[in-house]
Amino acid sequence: MAIGRLDEQSEGLLLLTTDGQLSEHIRSRKVEKEYYAQLDGIITDEAILKLEQGVEIGIRDVKYQTLPCRVLRFETEPCFAPRARKIRDARHGPTSWVSITITEGKYRQVRKMTAAAGFPTLRLIRVRIGNIHLSDLQAGEVKEVMEILV
Repeated sequence: MAIGRLDEQSEGLLLLTTDGQLSEHIRSRKVEKEYYAQLDGIITDEAILKLEQGVEIGIRDVKYQTLPCRVLRFETEPCFAPRARKIRDARHGPTSWVSITITEGKYRQVRKMTAAAGFPTLRLIRVRIGNIHLSDLQAGEVKEVMEILV
C-alpha cells in the first residue's frame, strides 16, 4: 500500500509498505514531509511568513488552520527533469521555487496553502519523507529502503 498520496499533478517520493504500523507512523505528525513547489509569481517575505505561521484552507467545505511549517525560498531553480507536459512558459510571468516542510498531510494541502498566500502552485514535488530523500531517483524508478524513518 502507498503511504500517503500524491495527487495526479504532483510528482516525487512515494513510499510503499505492507506494514500498517509503519504507514500510520509516517502519516502522523511525528514525521516531516518536504515538498518543492514552483509558484506563480515571485513569492514575498510576507507570504513566506504567512505560510510559516499557518493559513486557513478548506477541507471538504470546512475551514482548517494549517499548523506552522518551515518555508525556504530558493535563489535558483532546483534541478529536476522537465515535466512531460509543459506547465507554462516565461511569457506568462515569473515563477519562484520554495521548499515547504509540513508534518500533516491534508488533501492537496500544500497547493491550498500557497494559493491562500497568493502564490498558486504550478509544480509540486515531494522530495523527502522523514529521513528518506528523493535524491537522484528518476520518475518510475524504484529503490528498496530499509532505513528507520524518524
